[in-house]
Amino acid sequence: MNIATALKAEISRVSRKETKALTQPLQKVSTQHRTDIAALKRRVAELERLVSRLNKGQVKKALVPALTEPTGKVRFNVKGFASLRKKLGLSPAEMGQLIGMSDQSVYKYEKGEVQPRAATLVAIAGLRGLGKKAVAERLAQTE
Repeated sequence: MNIATALKAEISRVSRKETKALTQPLQKVSTQHRTDIAALKRRVAELERLVSRLNKGQVKKALVPALTEPTGKVRFNVKGFASLRKKLGLSPAEMGQLIGMSDQSVYKYEKGEVQPRAATLVAIAGLRGLGKKAVAERLAQTE
């Protein structure tokens, strides 16, 4: 009985040792996968927050067909922008609708607090050659 008990204990010890040796690499891989999954979940949550912020502040596209390549450097003058809006008989909201910005942006452009970006400058430059009728038609298209 003594030999049988010792043999049984030794077989159990060896089998545990071999089982541990075989499962240890799988445990390491499993741990790495769990770490990767947690990182991916954090990344997805971050991207979803970014997408929701972008959807909330989504800027309307400009109605003025943008020039693909401006022929020269497009300049911006605060007084010229304000006089263009007044000459066309537009409210700041309507002007913003035409250039793809908010009315608040138009106010800031007219006060000189903010300079428009290049794409907005191209849209503003596209309005310079239009008359009141053409602008009214473009506004009617949006409604």
